[in-house]
Amino acid sequence: MSYFLVLSKTHGETVLAQYQRLRADKLLCDIVLVAGGTEFPAHRSLLACSSDYFRSLFKDYTRESKASLIKLQVVTATGLQHILDFIYTSWLSLSPDTLEDTLEAASYLQVLEAIQLCSQYMISNLTLENCCFFANVASKYGIGDALSAANRYISSKFRELLLCNVDSVGLLELNTESLMDVLDSEGMPGVRELSLLALVLEWLRNNKLSAVKSNLILSKIRYGLIPVEELTNLYSTHESLQTPFIKSLILKAMNYHSLGHQQPLIQSTQTTLRSQRTHVALVGGGTQMDGLVREVLAFDPYLKKFRSLTELKVKVQNHCVCVVGNFLYVLGGEAIEINENGKVVTTVVNNQVYRYDPRFNRWAEAAGMLERRAQFACCAVDGRIFAIGGRSGIESPHSSMEVYDIKTNTWQKAEHLPQKMHGHACTVYRNTIYISGGVHTNQRESSRQVFKFNILERQWRPCAAMSIARFSHQMAAVKDKIYTFLGMYEPFCDIEKYDPIENQWTRLKPLLNDRFSYGLVVVEGSILLIGGKKWHNAQEVSTPSVLEYDVDEDSWTELCRLPRPLYGSQCALLQLPDPTEP
Repeated sequence: MSYFLVLSKTHGETVLAQYQRLRADKLLCDIVLVAGGTEFPAHRSLLACSSDYFRSLFKDYTRESKASLIKLQVVTATGLQHILDFIYTSWLSLSPDTLEDTLEAASYLQVLEAIQLCSQYMISNLTLENCCFFANVASKYGIGDALSAANRYISSKFRELLLCNVDSVGLLELNTESLMDVLDSEGMPGVRELSLLALVLEWLRNNKLSAVKSNLILSKIRYGLIPVEELTNLYSTHESLQTPFIKSLILKAMNYHSLGHQQPLIQSTQTTLRSQRTHVALVGGGTQMDGLVREVLAFDPYLKKFRSLTELKVKVQNHCVCVVGNFLYVLGGEAIEINENGKVVTTVVNNQVYRYDPRFNRWAEAAGMLERRAQFACCAVDGRIFAIGGRSGIESPHSSMEVYDIKTNTWQKAEHLPQKMHGHACTVYRNTIYISGGVHTNQRESSRQVFKFNILERQWRPCAAMSIARFSHQMAAVKDKIYTFLGMYEPFCDIEKYDPIENQWTRLKPLLNDRFSYGLVVVEGSILLIGGKKWHNAQEVSTPSVLEYDVDEDSWTELCRLPRPLYGSQCALLQLPDPTEP
């Protein structure tokens, strides 16, 4: 015997529509619900199918199972009206004015689908005007998804919220859970820590908490990011900052500010910028029109945007940069000397070292290197900076290496290179320094030689030589491999990959055009070549292009273009604050 099982897609909607018609005509209603003095006729069967509360209420052994009228003391008439409309039609009408009444009724009556719709409504309709209100509602009724979404929105829009009237957007009424979640956020673009602290202090005045909870909230502030003068003033005028626990955090921050050159070594959450994106700093070099420039550009590789970050103390080229503790160090190079008429007299190789702190947009001068160096290599390993080789003049190459001790702000001589060299490249792989190429002692041509220096062994050792001699080129370590890129006056455009385990080089896909005097940086596994020069009609021409090399695909693409052609810049990765802070 055969049979067919057929589904009607409209039966359920038809039955629900008929229930709504019976309700409108007040036919076959067997229960009256009362909320806020208003009566609502309804049908027990549909209520029991839609609500866990009513299903339990209407069981045979309860007193209410036989009652014809039930008073609901907790819910409002508005909330009950909206929930009954949803039960009978599947449609839920929501607005900020009725949201809390509706959620209160849905939660009390255990209409779970209505609660989920309220959550979706809040998540999809967050604005500056309602985000704090939605966060408070979600916190009150334990709606985790909506609460998390509201907290993320508040964090991402905190700068805009601070620029609004804090009373009108509800920041001072924000629930404790949301405030602490926001203060834990790493993604709060454009907000100064001082502004956060001021808001928290005002919030604490409006929300009386125990000392323990107040301390917990205030401990989320990153006091190391607040200028000493402001911190001292606030500490002296606010009792909530004078509890033993918060006082210890403030004293630690003041001690951090007093340590000066040691700051890169003592970084913590308290001194870390609330920034999720890393930027590329383009330091030094120049343009064909203007010559060497002071302006340091910041490049956002994700948004592909450039902006002015700061200005160098001196115009410089053939220098080096490195980063320790999110502090940028600019070392040596050739600086320009200007006469009284503003004309360039000469370029002078220097030993100066400057340190830039992006937290406060400040430059400081560190101890100078023992040797004047240009066209040298530098890197940071284990909190120390190594300056390697280079030249102090046109005919004065170095074989020396020196190490900067950040803790003592001093330079010390280290193991010499196997020979004098300049124009070599450098990278670090697993605490081992690798250098390649350059022009060596008594040689006029570029070298193919490669050396490595293990920090623990403290000895230079030769590695397999490159297949191409290179000078004034760049190196980068990515995903357990080391890459070398184009240098000056090379007959080829090939790049090479080195395997440190196998001690072997492999040629890779070449660039379509020559390129030299460019900046290089590694961003999340991709290598960027920024600006530089190329040959055109037997002339050196600056280029504005930013090229991206995908190490997995061995492929090149043009990522974007500089605001103007730039050559000779050195690049470093930095976390930067937003340029427009309230």
